[in-house]
Amino acid sequence: MKILLTGCTGYIGKRLLQQLLEQNHEVTCLVRNIGRLMTAEQSMTGLTGLEVDLLNPVPDTLLSKDIDVAFYLIHSMSTSIGEFMEEEARSAGNFADFIRQTNCKQIIYLSGISNSEKLSRHLQSRKNVEEILRSSGKHVTVIRAGIIVGSGSSSFEIIRDLMEKMPIIIAPTWVKTLCQPVAVGNVIKYLTGCMLLPATYDQTFDIGGAEILTYKQMLLQYAEVRGLKRRIYVVPPFISPRISSYWIYFLTSTSYYLAVNLVNSMKVEVVCKETRLKDILNITPLTYKEACTRALERINLDTVQSSWTDAISIKRPGQLFQYLDVPLYGVLRDRKRIKLNGDPQRVLNKIFSIGGDTGWYYANWIWKIRGMMDKMVGGVGLRRGRRNATELNPGDSLDFWRVLIADKENMRLLLFAEMKVPGEAWLDIRILKKPNGYYLYQTATFMPHGLSGRAYWFLLFPVHFLMFRGMIRAIAK
Repeated sequence: MKILLTGCTGYIGKRLLQQLLEQNHEVTCLVRNIGRLMTAEQSMTGLTGLEVDLLNPVPDTLLSKDIDVAFYLIHSMSTSIGEFMEEEARSAGNFADFIRQTNCKQIIYLSGISNSEKLSRHLQSRKNVEEILRSSGKHVTVIRAGIIVGSGSSSFEIIRDLMEKMPIIIAPTWVKTLCQPVAVGNVIKYLTGCMLLPATYDQTFDIGGAEILTYKQMLLQYAEVRGLKRRIYVVPPFISPRISSYWIYFLTSTSYYLAVNLVNSMKVEVVCKETRLKDILNITPLTYKEACTRALERINLDTVQSSWTDAISIKRPGQLFQYLDVPLYGVLRDRKRIKLNGDPQRVLNKIFSIGGDTGWYYANWIWKIRGMMDKMVGGVGLRRGRRNATELNPGDSLDFWRVLIADKENMRLLLFAEMKVPGEAWLDIRILKKPNGYYLYQTATFMPHGLSGRAYWFLLFPVHFLMFRGMIRAIAK
């Protein structure tokens, strides 16, 4: 089957792509930057990647018109608070304009459950996209899901953060809102099961798990799975959505934009009105505890396939890979070099294991303070960690950095800063072979924005000098 896949670098898209390739389909992926396709996926038979930004019209000559099924999985909730509705509508419109010219038989769209009379901006935007896709004139299958539970999903990671760190929680009243969480594995089965199935053409389906729960019950059931004793006390409704957003933002690894949009959605019940798709496809939904157990197993085995942090830069959606070439002029640098006396491959493994639970090999307490400072001014902080303990791919988040280049063959790791700084910052770590042996090079590059950027660099120069000197020595040791 010939399949067009959008959103293939997102949380659901990465997992769906893997499943489609394993089923031997021919998949064409639309990505804003081709470098974001994982190396392992690029090597698999049947995958074609094309660089397309759906915020702009799709060039007529770029894509083949021979398509059986198109998956539309583009969402913008984590990149802004108010503008995402306009961005989602524009992307869907450009997609519909293109798909109208093809012989595509079916569009499958993963939307959100929207059965309440009053919807959040997030859910209203999803409904708008549904109508835009229907204007393409193709058969459209809309699958509406609520909270998706799986290793790396934003909702599950928020629950995990809260329960692992907070023995007692004073919660807002929205924790009493009803929802019907669904396991990510079930979601993938629903998506693939609908392909070219006439019974699903021009239909809208709700999908959920085996039970309806409040957010409070979800938190406490996660604690039961983990064997944790936790207490949750609900306060009167005087805590505003803004305060709730800050509460989630500071206590968890989520971004501020995502926290605001999630809180606005959590005030709305997301319960299935009908569940006939599970009968059509003969799918037995997992319970919430079963979904949590599977997610934790993935995390413990370090086999998380995708994470909500895989979404492209919060600061510059879709433009991050313009920074692959580190500027040479108008920048400030901290350069370090050290000769390696041991096996360069072992040093390379240390480089590719940096950050997350491993830390930065020197003065981790300083890195943690910098992460806290970043959180205080609305940055991402250090809590995003990393998806895998030993593997890195272009586009991965790494604490408050984003991976631009992860090239083990040429022994290079290039990171771009996503913390709040008055300028742009890169960290380039590489191993080079010289006539007299191997050398480790570490270069921090900063392009300041005006006087404030230069003041920032020179003010922190003593700290940076100590941190980076200690880090390169520890990596090479």
